Amino acid sequence: MNRLRPNTPALVDTFGRVATDLRVSVTDRCNLRCTYCMPAEGLDWMAKPEMLTDDEMIRVIGVFVRLGVTQVRFTGGEPLLRRSLADVVRRVGELDPAPSMALTTNGIGLDRLAGPLAQAGLNRINVSLDTVDPQRFKEITRRDRFADVERGLKAAADAGLAPVKVNAVAMPGGDDPADLLQWCVDRGYELRFIEQMPLDAQHAWSRTAMMTGVQLREALSRRFQLEPVSSQERGSAPAERFLVDGGPATVGVIASVTAPFCAACDRVRLTADGQVRNCLFARDEGDLRTPLREGATDDELAQIIQGTMWRKAAGHGIGTPEFVQPDRPMSSIGG
Repeated sequence: MNRLRPNTPALVDTFGRVATDLRVSVTDRCNLRCTYCMPAEGLDWMAKPEMLTDDEMIRVIGVFVRLGVTQVRFTGGEPLLRRSLADVVRRVGELDPAPSMALTTNGIGLDRLAGPLAQAGLNRINVSLDTVDPQRFKEITRRDRFADVERGLKAAADAGLAPVKVNAVAMPGGDDPADLLQWCVDRGYELRFIEQMPLDAQHAWSRTAMMTGVQLREALSRRFQLEPVSSQERGSAPAERFLVDGGPATVGVIASVTAPFCAACDRVRLTADGQVRNCLFARDEGDLRTPLREGATDDELAQIIQGTMWRKAAGHGIGTPEFVQPDRPMSSIGG
């Protein structure tokens, strides 16, 4: 294989994949303490000087756009905790060419911010919600905030951020996944189930303790008729989509562990402290913050990004003897 990087501004890797989807973590902080993500006491958050400023973040995102990124998704931690988020969204929308913009949030505070974010140019939104049982929500998140998430979802729909998508991690012994699907169908939300991945801060993940995509479909099929979307061309999309009882409602299953889609991956990640990650499960990063603060040019930043992407592995390797869980938890990487 020719290991010399081709002379192209695109974010290519040695397997011919081209990254066009940038996930930007704007903070590692979170106001929930989900049991499968972090301990009850939380984590040691990044100090503010470690994090990119708004100006630094906009500049780096601009370099990514110059390198062919067409979609930017803001993540966390909980991105709504960054007070300047709406302004960051507005400024990214002013880049030329302007990327499409999405947000993944737990929904707490979204009732106040959905309107301003939509006005700032946000196009799409995903809200993480694993249960519609308030008591079960409290047990999973260690916070009694289900009603806040409900209000946030409604506010997102009212603000025109439709279709509102709901992301759920299904776990054995928990709720019947069909209950959550029915709840979403009744309200016009698009549900996406995600297999639990080894990205918890406690490193307690076990494949035997997760609900697989196959098990999810079996559970849903006991109540609903699921039919693959006939026009589906997944490409790099992570979800396999199914019509629910003939449609128009759909449900997606993202089987990142048992049916990985690494061969079509088009994602790249920027952490809140300015590190480029070419994979969610990468063991190394490309440092942009240090050269940025030492006066690097945009071309020099672009070279770091391109070099990091060129070294992207063929796949995440979960389930192989060589797999090692990354040191950073999901809240620090950004989804």
